[in-house]
Amino acid sequence: MPDRSTLHQVPYYSQWESPDLVPEFIAGTRSVRDDPLWQKSGAADPDEYAFWADRTCGIACLRMALDYFGEQVPPVMPLVTDLCEAKAYVRADDTVAGLIYRPFAAYITRRWPAITATVHTDLAETQIADALHAGSLVVISVHKTIRTLAPHPISRGGHLVLAVGADKTALRINNPSGLPGHSQRAHRVPWADLPRFYARRGIVLSHTEEPVR
Repeated sequence: MPDRSTLHQVPYYSQWESPDLVPEFIAGTRSVRDDPLWQKSGAADPDEYAFWADRTCGIACLRMALDYFGEQVPPVMPLVTDLCEAKAYVRADDTVAGLIYRPFAAYITRRWPAITATVHTDLAETQIADALHAGSLVVISVHKTIRTLAPHPISRGGHLVLAVGADKTALRINNPSGLPGHSQRAHRVPWADLPRFYARRGIVLSHTEEPVR
């Protein structure tokens, strides 16, 4: 990797409304329906909230990017509705296909003309670093156990995180299902560890103006 360091100060959003309760949600010791902040999502009731919260890692990444770029950040459920209409989510009863990258990217660019969203189906680690150094943010597909850098994940991909920084030795990610105080914001993932989680797919998000920080 180039001997250069970049870390964008991107606000953190969890895919659940109570980031401090993430360990209980992922362990199953607390029902997502019991999230005390569920109404902030815009859901009609706790059941609707629980159904979608486990599936909105990509929306959390988008909301983080919108905040960083100085755009208005909608609640989760209006975005879910829009993305279903855009065919980025395809729901059939209790199953959901998605987040599907190309309609997701097309929706972002259409809704926020100042943002360019570019889909990559084979995105090398060096390309992630280059995009970050150029001022972009990158949504990447990883296995969810990246939150603890698990030694033997069962697969690559399936969960979306937002790459926010890079240096010679590591990538930094904001993880919508990260653990509080450990792997939620600017979590350090050594380049040597990334390949066992990373599916080499992603979306580069660029803004027409430099964020004011």
